[in-house]
Amino acid sequence: MKAAVVFQAGQSPRYADFQEPSAMPGEELVSVRASALSQFTRARASGRHYSAQDVWPAVAGSDGVGVTADGRRVYFALPEAPFGAMAERTRVKADHCVALPPGIDDVTAAAIANPGMSAWAALVNRAALRPGETVLVNGATGTAGRLAVQLAKYLGASKVIATARNEAALREVGALGADVIVPFDVEGNAHGAKAFEEALKEQFAQGVDVVIDYLWGKSAEVVIAAIAKAAGDAAPVRFVHVGASSGADIALPGAALRSSAIVLMGSGIKSVPWRELLQAVRHVYDAYGPAGLRIATRTVPLPQVESAWNDDAGGTRTVFAIGG
Repeated sequence: MKAAVVFQAGQSPRYADFQEPSAMPGEELVSVRASALSQFTRARASGRHYSAQDVWPAVAGSDGVGVTADGRRVYFALPEAPFGAMAERTRVKADHCVALPPGIDDVTAAAIANPGMSAWAALVNRAALRPGETVLVNGATGTAGRLAVQLAKYLGASKVIATARNEAALREVGALGADVIVPFDVEGNAHGAKAFEEALKEQFAQGVDVVIDYLWGKSAEVVIAAIAKAAGDAAPVRFVHVGASSGADIALPGAALRSSAIVLMGSGIKSVPWRELLQAVRHVYDAYGPAGLRIATRTVPLPQVESAWNDDAGGTRTVFAIGG
C-alpha cells in the first residue's frame, strides 16, 4: 500500500510503499479517507513528542477519518506502530475510534478533531469552565486557539479575550466570537512587553477566570506577571498550558506565585486520561452544528506529502486526502 513513510527520526515523510497492516484482536482495520497535519503529528513523526514511539521506518499521522471493515465511518487516533494515519489502511485499537455523525464531512472531521480535543479538554477537563466566566486565549490565531475561542463561547463564557502577535489575524478571531483582542510584540522588545503587560493588567483587574495558553515562552511570562500585578482584588486564575509554539521554557519568578491566586496546570496526553480525550472529540463533533464551529482547511493529495509537510498554513488546517 502507499503511505507517508518516515524512515529515520528527524526526517520528513516520503510517499512510498509500506507493508499492509492486519488487525489483531481488539483492533480495527481502517481504510483511511483523510488525515490532518498538526504540530502534534509533526512532533510524533520526528520522535520529539513525549508520546512518540521509537519505531522506524514508520507511517506518519497520529489520527484521521476512515471506514472500518464492517462499514462504519469513524475518527481514529494513535494507530499501532509502525502504522500511522497517513496511509491507505491502518490498524488501531477499537476503543480509539469515535463514530462520526452524518452532518460532518471527512475533511472537516479530520481537521477539527485534534485542535477541538485540545481546546475542549483544556476548557472542560482541566479548567472546569463555568458559565459566566471570562476566558483569555493566549495564541488565539492558530487553529486550536480559534476553536478555543468558539468553544469557550459555546460553553457559556461571558467574555473571551484573544491575544496573539498578528493583529490582522486577531481581527478574524474577533469575528469568531472574541470580545476583546490584544495584539502583542514581546520577543526582544522591552517596550512591547511592557505595553502587553499593561493591557493585560487592565483585563485581569476586571476579572479573568481562565487562561488557555498555546504559546508559552515570553508571552506566557508576561501573562503571569500581569496576573500577579493586576490592581485590586483579582479573582483566582486557572492557567492551563496547552502548547509551546513560542518556546519550551519560561522564567517563573516565585513572587508571581506568592502574590497571586494563580493555579498552573497543563493539558494533554497523560495529564488528561485518554478516554476523556476521546470523549472530548465526541463533544466537539456534537457541538459542530449547534455552535456553528468554523475551521479553515486546505485539502492536499497524500502523494504531495513531501512538499506540504513543512508548510506553515497559519490558521488553516492541512488535511491529506487519501481514499474515498
